[in-house]
Amino acid sequence: MRAQPEGVFLTSLVEPQTWGLLKEFFREKGLVRQHIDSYNDFIDAGLQAIIDEVGSIPIEIEEYPLKIKLGKIEIGSPRVTEVDGSERPVYPTEARVRNLTYAAPLHLEMTPVIGEREGQTEIVYIGDFPVMLRSKICPLSRLTPDEMISIGEDPIDPGGYFIVNGAERVVVALEDLAANKILIDVEKTGVNPVYKAKIFSTTLGFRARTEVTLKADGAVYVMVPGVPAEIPMVVLMKALGIQEDLKIAELVSDDETIQNQLEGSFEKAQGILSVKDALLYIGNRLAPGQVEDYRAKKAETVVDRNFLPHIGRTAAERKEKAFFLAEITTRIIELKLGRRASDDKDHYSNKRLKLAGALMADLFRISFRNLIRDLKYQLERITIRRHQELSITNAIRPGIITERIQHAVATGNWVRGKVGVTQLLDRTNYSSTLSHLRRLQSPLSRSQPNLEARDLHPTHWGRLCPNETPEGSNCGLVKNLALSSIISIGIDSREFVLKLRRMGVVPVEETEGKAATSGTKVIVDGLIAGTTRAPSQLVEELIRMRRAGEISSEVNATHFPPERENGRGYVYVNCDSGRVRRPLIIVENGTPKLTREQIEAVQRGEMRWEDLVEKGIIEYLDSDEEESALVALDIPKISNDTTHLELASYAMLGICASIIPYSEHNQSPRNAYESAMAKQALGVSCTNFFNRVDSRAHLLHYPQMPLARTKPMEIINYDGRPAGQNCVVAVLSFQGYNMEDAIVVNRSSVDRGLARSTFFRIYEGECRQYLGGLRDKFEIPEPGTRGYRGDRYYRLLEEDGIISAEADVSGNTVLVGRTSPPRFLEEYREFEVKGPTKRDSSVGMRPSEVGVVDTIFVTESIEGSRLVKVKVRDTRIPELGDKFASRHGQKGVIGLLVPQQDMPFTEDGIVPDIIINPHAFPSRMTIGQFVESLAGKVAALRGEPVDGTPFSNERPEQLRDTLHKLGFTHSGSEVLYNGIDGKRFMADIYVGLVYYQKLHHMVADKMHARARGQVQMLTRQPTEGRARGGGLRFGEMERDCLIGHGASALLRDRLLEESDKYTVMVCEVCGLLAYHDIKQNKYVCRICGERAVISPVALSYAFKLLLQELMALGVAPRLNISERA
Repeated sequence: MRAQPEGVFLTSLVEPQTWGLLKEFFREKGLVRQHIDSYNDFIDAGLQAIIDEVGSIPIEIEEYPLKIKLGKIEIGSPRVTEVDGSERPVYPTEARVRNLTYAAPLHLEMTPVIGEREGQTEIVYIGDFPVMLRSKICPLSRLTPDEMISIGEDPIDPGGYFIVNGAERVVVALEDLAANKILIDVEKTGVNPVYKAKIFSTTLGFRARTEVTLKADGAVYVMVPGVPAEIPMVVLMKALGIQEDLKIAELVSDDETIQNQLEGSFEKAQGILSVKDALLYIGNRLAPGQVEDYRAKKAETVVDRNFLPHIGRTAAERKEKAFFLAEITTRIIELKLGRRASDDKDHYSNKRLKLAGALMADLFRISFRNLIRDLKYQLERITIRRHQELSITNAIRPGIITERIQHAVATGNWVRGKVGVTQLLDRTNYSSTLSHLRRLQSPLSRSQPNLEARDLHPTHWGRLCPNETPEGSNCGLVKNLALSSIISIGIDSREFVLKLRRMGVVPVEETEGKAATSGTKVIVDGLIAGTTRAPSQLVEELIRMRRAGEISSEVNATHFPPERENGRGYVYVNCDSGRVRRPLIIVENGTPKLTREQIEAVQRGEMRWEDLVEKGIIEYLDSDEEESALVALDIPKISNDTTHLELASYAMLGICASIIPYSEHNQSPRNAYESAMAKQALGVSCTNFFNRVDSRAHLLHYPQMPLARTKPMEIINYDGRPAGQNCVVAVLSFQGYNMEDAIVVNRSSVDRGLARSTFFRIYEGECRQYLGGLRDKFEIPEPGTRGYRGDRYYRLLEEDGIISAEADVSGNTVLVGRTSPPRFLEEYREFEVKGPTKRDSSVGMRPSEVGVVDTIFVTESIEGSRLVKVKVRDTRIPELGDKFASRHGQKGVIGLLVPQQDMPFTEDGIVPDIIINPHAFPSRMTIGQFVESLAGKVAALRGEPVDGTPFSNERPEQLRDTLHKLGFTHSGSEVLYNGIDGKRFMADIYVGLVYYQKLHHMVADKMHARARGQVQMLTRQPTEGRARGGGLRFGEMERDCLIGHGASALLRDRLLEESDKYTVMVCEVCGLLAYHDIKQNKYVCRICGERAVISPVALSYAFKLLLQELMALGVAPRLNISERA
């Protein structure tokens, strides 16, 4: 190894030292920073940008030139408006309990301009905007942990979500193809390949998909949104103002081979010589049969507004659009000639994330446009009667914005038909909450096989977690951010183009003749900045300026040399938002720039993480710039060509995968299973559980810190909010009770509190107000009320109709007695003097649950009606069939609870808590669990946890040495004795400590049986599902089984007698259904009349229904019936 200069840290100290640095990174950036930053950026700049887009509203009234100029928009702080109109600040806790929306008011300056004269500026309230917790405008972001506790919040709650109608909604980031990027591909569908370039040209909320195609006839065509037909490329170039054929050919390329490929394109544009001809050609396809001027005007509008709108939407940018179209054409032809490869759309540099800020911007833009439209209509209506003074405040309806945005956040139905954008925040345990806030969705449909899109791509390294993705239809489409990833906020690319031109990049229009192709094109976020003769030097200079802090650290620049012979190189400069980047240590001349002194300064708090970025010691790379970097995994791998060094290799994992100790010893799918199961483990999701009102919640009574831990647990606060317990685990088959992944559990451990948890469920009732002044009332319903359930269900209610705390309740017990006015007027059947009858609408327990009333929240909803929430708790003691899992994807249910005296024991008298079958390991290859077992044993004996961080941990060899020193066998096996007869087991048994998680799939929530009960109205067959007290389905396969056994009586019993037996009257003469005539008191057949012979027939009600449906279709099914022998 090269001798290292003083000050640089040494190999042995790499990971532990950079770990201190990473901790500082997370402390400063937070784990859900990406949403909060994005939202803050939207509040700071995005809101005003949307207002500025509109600028002013013209009010169209004859002889009255009026427009309304829009000024600054301000967002207040979260508040609630009570029924009496009073306003006061609100904190999230109150919003949750009272089903409020945590939102802040928006105020906009509006100035009426009559003719040239500006009127009085009004500051108008235009609606409420949901506030993201812990964002800039949320008061929680300014509170200390103690202050957080005093207002009933969890001090380490990450924020990053919204509260709408009392529910916590998280915006899931959307992963989409990058806008304004040319992606070329070849489609080999027919005989001849078709070469295609796609570009999603996007400008403020407007997205136009433009396609350029090189077809088999050798011509290039362009699809422009809003034009029904394809336009030949040459026609469009001429419409954009480049009339000479020679100029067009030169713009595309000065290489003759490429120019020859344009022959077909020029043929398609024969006879079109001027700009006007070209515009008319397009106009004829847009508005055939209209006046010439109108057609030309329409074509101009489409070319300016819909064609490549990201370059600009006015006539001034036509030239720039022509250069861009020429660039696309060149790329397609180069692809055809084999001078370049087609683009990989799964490469992460071609993806962008739409975070909460961008998604809320889309939503606000649409809502604001609706408001403007409505305001315009209202003002035009008011000002026609021009008597009164103009008041904008009276004409505006703030509900338009408030309701549209709240509805979208509450349901997840976004603009442009997107669904599922927001989800209910997962609060099973703390890491499941963090993981949910760092999730990404892909817009691809999960029903199609998109196999490439689901694959792990090399560019995902350090950006997305390789393990954490669901199994099944969403596999690979739903992903999670890695710990080290950070998402760009972006800066203005137009300004950066100007900066590049000042640095010597020559604009395309100024390059004469050869320079166009001999120079390398510089592309900034889909804008062609110009060409440069020294691409490598330009990129080096940009990187130097970034490291010196002269330009924003958001900028990434890369030079791509030509891929193939005769190809062209490019310089890409990215400064847009939504790129996933990762921090790396800069290496120069074979030595890292980070020194030991700097790390120690950071740990002492003298330096911040951002100081290291500003000083050019650490920098963020996106996927594009990483293509031209050589990253070393650790110090010994540094060579003279190395440009960067990884901070820590385990930062490539996500939240859930970081919890697994020694995960590098496991088979990969097992880590993926565990990442999914860690989200189902019961733990302490938050410390303010006593005043939370989630509809369902679990709490583990005695959570423990794991003995085998990983470094990232410190940042995700796993020690403060654990989700499992350390158990003594023996690997042994036990009387067949742990076959097929079952586990045998020590009953005494369960009695001592192992895996004991409480389940909370909230029931809520509200006194609603109805039309006509009628309203609900909380009271004990009187016998005789419609829907009265019986005395025994109401016995626990107090006078006010609400149950008392600490009452034992079981299925169907009423918790909140309530009576409501009748639903419909028909219910007034008895038109008596005493008026409408009441009906019972009490809130009762779910039929299959039991528990104890824990807390009762009595409050008022936003409408001012009384709101009662009753929290019922149920202690869940592990029982047969409850599901457990270790941290290595080894899941199993309890197969037997064995008293301590019958369990095996070691010479020291240690009795295992759990016995797991040895057959669980060979095929699954979860060696990590064996290593964890050793580590747990070492940790328990020496009294301090073992570091099991993937890739940088206490090696298994070290653990075995330690065990040996402590007087145990190094293999981890011990002599065990049978607890029943006291004999020694022949083989040594592997015993150690493993961290086990109790998952929320419990028998108590799933157990279900029924004899008779509810039936469906239509078919009269039993309902299905446990919640409705449904029957157990006896399906086709079960039927086949009984047929195979010949059990005909049982079959008849199941499918007819116990299901939907029904007796119908059938006419024996014609075989059709008869009916009962009440007047004559006899059965009548419509067809046969007096000749009818009518007999009762027993058949399935569903079959009777089928007969009647067929008759309704005009088919007469006749039943042939005869006497049963």
